Amino acid sequence: MIIDCHGHFTTTPPGVAAWREAQLAADTAEAVAAVAAREYDVTDDELIEAVSGAQLAQQRERGTDLTIFSPRASWMGHHIGDADTSREWTRRQNDLVHRVCTLFPGKFAPVAQLPQSPGAGLRASVDELRRCVEELGFIGCNVNPDPTGGSWSGPALGDDYWTPLWDEMERLDVPGMVHVSTSALAAVHTTGAYYLAADTTAFMQALTSGFLARRESLRLILPHGGGAAPYHWGRFQGMAQDNGWDVEGTLSHLWFDTCVYHQPGIDLLLEVVPTSQILFGSEMIGAVRGVNPATGRHWDDTKTYIEAAVADLRARAEIFEGNARRVYPRLEAWLPAA
Repeated sequence: MIIDCHGHFTTTPPGVAAWREAQLAADTAEAVAAVAAREYDVTDDELIEAVSGAQLAQQRERGTDLTIFSPRASWMGHHIGDADTSREWTRRQNDLVHRVCTLFPGKFAPVAQLPQSPGAGLRASVDELRRCVEELGFIGCNVNPDPTGGSWSGPALGDDYWTPLWDEMERLDVPGMVHVSTSALAAVHTTGAYYLAADTTAFMQALTSGFLARRESLRLILPHGGGAAPYHWGRFQGMAQDNGWDVEGTLSHLWFDTCVYHQPGIDLLLEVVPTSQILFGSEMIGAVRGVNPATGRHWDDTKTYIEAAVADLRARAEIFEGNARRVYPRLEAWLPAA
């Protein structure tokens, strides 16, 4: 089985954007209440059409089996509106992803976004995570390390601020993918700069604070190959040696996905990061959607890179399936249909 750990619902029907636009345009208490009183105007047939010709078609074409699926990351928009805005939007996005996963048994497993908001506590995020996991069977969550959209004015991941969320993730035995949303800064491109810088920043926050080594079962995934971390490994190891930071203790709680869109990048990732800490991911129909003219295959068809780089079938099976089943133990409930 081939499990893709990194998928977002980027092909939502028009009713989703229409609801969000109405929410953000509401400028009176009455208008806000009116929007909050209604759900998305999206039918199951629209969802089937939105996924069948996109994510499901690419699963078939590329020979993958199941995608771990979450709301569109760039739409989380934690810096937009207030905590109530984020909570209303988040619940609907998570419910929508759950609908997709139940419409296509064995093809998708749901991961939740959280209603984070700058300056707010994490009570709403803990409550939403508990609802999604205990009531809807979600297998993990996305954690935004910078809900400000680029100012990085909030607490670092090693701060006590995060304790309620880490405690609940450990209690529920679910991992978190560290994933920012849209950049609020015109000078910082969202998918080409902000995402990769955030992955690197999260890695450094974990390494310098050592908080992961103090957490028995907390598991975090760094997407997009871990940002700059694997590609400047000597810099990070050297700084760790100089400062007494625990690289091994940190790494044992971190996993890196394979959303790296060229063979040399994948080769280096696999050389630097232990096989046990790598999850297959593609983020298909995401930041890069075109075809590489040199290969004739989509840039984000990362399965081909893994197959070219990993000759050992046991190691390949760990990357494609085994590691994901260890990191996401609640995934087992979604596998029988697969």
